[in-house]
Amino acid sequence: MANLKDFRLLSFDVYGTLIDYETGILSALRPLLSANNRTDISRLQLLEIYHEFEAKQQEETPDMPYSQLLTTIHKKIAAKLGLAPPTADESRAFGNSVGSWPAFPDTVDALRRLAKRYKLVVLSNIDQASFALTNSGPLQGFPFDLVITAQDVGSYKPNPRNFEYMLKAVKDKFGVDKDQVLQTAQSQFHDHHPARAMGIKSVWIVRPGAIMGNREKEVYDWKFDTLGDMADALEAQPLAP
Repeated sequence: MANLKDFRLLSFDVYGTLIDYETGILSALRPLLSANNRTDISRLQLLEIYHEFEAKQQEETPDMPYSQLLTTIHKKIAAKLGLAPPTADESRAFGNSVGSWPAFPDTVDALRRLAKRYKLVVLSNIDQASFALTNSGPLQGFPFDLVITAQDVGSYKPNPRNFEYMLKAVKDKFGVDKDQVLQTAQSQFHDHHPARAMGIKSVWIVRPGAIMGNREKEVYDWKFDTLGDMADALEAQPLAP
């Protein structure tokens, strides 16, 4: 069986893997719920509705920056929940909330440990400006080797174009081939299934309790609950012969 140390580069999903975006989204939706005096809507219902509209909008408008996409779906979420329409300013505030979504507590330390072994690349369904806010805030300015956003590619994962773009970029910039890349992510929908279809090995960071991005069939080559657990496993493995 392959060893984690056989690989040279980790291609990361960010929101859901490094950033606790379910908590961030729920916090950003709180003003909408409070304005309508609604406390009866469950976390599961909110996140399932959010994921439904997010995925549909990403498919319909693949070149729309993510912050604008969130602004667009905010009023659709309200309508689906039977809430009063939000104002334009309220929807923009939702769209601009990404930079405040918190990192998982193990993320930054694990990135620092993994960087001793791998090139670390972002492959995220985000726009450049929103990622810059995330990186300078919750990710503490972590120096990724390369950042690729949906805005750069012109489409959103799980579109295979995003993975093709990443593979070309890491080959051109680092001389890294596909068989030296590990797609490292929480979402089965956005990352693991398309990576498997393209022959890219993957590490599933489960983030127990996560709701969005799950699929009935789970595909992966390694599985860890947290990124910290992956860093621990890497450090415990002997060097590949």
